Amino acid sequence: MHAPPRGLVYAIYYTVLAVIAVPVNVVAIVILSRSNCGLSRCISRYLVSMAATDLLVIITAVILNRIPAIYFPGSYLSITPVCSFSTAIIYAARDSSVWLTVTFTFDRYVAICWQKFKAKYCTHRTASIVVAVVCTLGCVINIPWYFLHEPIYVINNVPWYCKTSSVLYSFLLWIVFYWTDRLLTPCIPFLLILSFNALTVRHILVASRARRRLRSCSLGERQSDPEMESRRKSIVLLFAISGCFILLWMPYVIYFILSRFQIGYTINGYSNAIFILMESANMFQMLSCCTNTFIYAVTQTKFRMELKRLMKFPLNNSHSLSLSRK
Repeated sequence: MHAPPRGLVYAIYYTVLAVIAVPVNVVAIVILSRSNCGLSRCISRYLVSMAATDLLVIITAVILNRIPAIYFPGSYLSITPVCSFSTAIIYAARDSSVWLTVTFTFDRYVAICWQKFKAKYCTHRTASIVVAVVCTLGCVINIPWYFLHEPIYVINNVPWYCKTSSVLYSFLLWIVFYWTDRLLTPCIPFLLILSFNALTVRHILVASRARRRLRSCSLGERQSDPEMESRRKSIVLLFAISGCFILLWMPYVIYFILSRFQIGYTINGYSNAIFILMESANMFQMLSCCTNTFIYAVTQTKFRMELKRLMKFPLNNSHSLSLSRK
């Protein structure tokens, strides 16, 4: 966990990101929780949970970590115990967000490709259990990060700032933990999402060709297919979310792979190429925490209607108050 960089570009980026990401995730949580978007309760549960964990990532990683380090260096948030706790929370929120995207992708894969298993698995109860397990494990497996930091300075017996302890690279147990953490996020999720989407696409192509042949034989002409249209909307939502995740996490995966060949490499200054790649990867990673709401607005007609209704609510409320006073 390196110290957040300072500079005009980073200051503007993280400030704008926080200003945009917090309200859009709150709006997504409010709208999806009302279940008026034409989505099943199962899908809504996943999407609300993803928005909540994305919001937590923005609060912990951007508002309580990046922005204070840029604008208020040396604040109480830089004390080593606070900084260590913050790091553990950031990783827990990040892992939960990533793996909820994986479980949502798997849920849609089951719904589309395994019709017999769909009735048992794709339910609101199962989704609630999966979300609870993912978030619990996300917190538990990241507890060790609290103990893997040591202070950079000690001033008047107060430890300041955090740096990764050398035990992470020298003791076998901690080395295993480090590699497990990196594989669990984002390498394995990255591969799982690609695999589930590839299998889903393959199934859709085969099923669509078979269904078109069947309908052409029975109807004799092309007509609208309500089932295929409903499935198409679900697929668009799935591919938009998972595709955006893959694109925005790609720089992080590239950095992770390249860093394995840079053992012992020292970063000197903010202009260093490896540092720029690392920080760009972090910026894209955090950007992924505010894109889902825009995806809903683009792909879901009823979500746009609910969004317009929510935006008009303060105006309608103030108009009603003014009429009542008269």
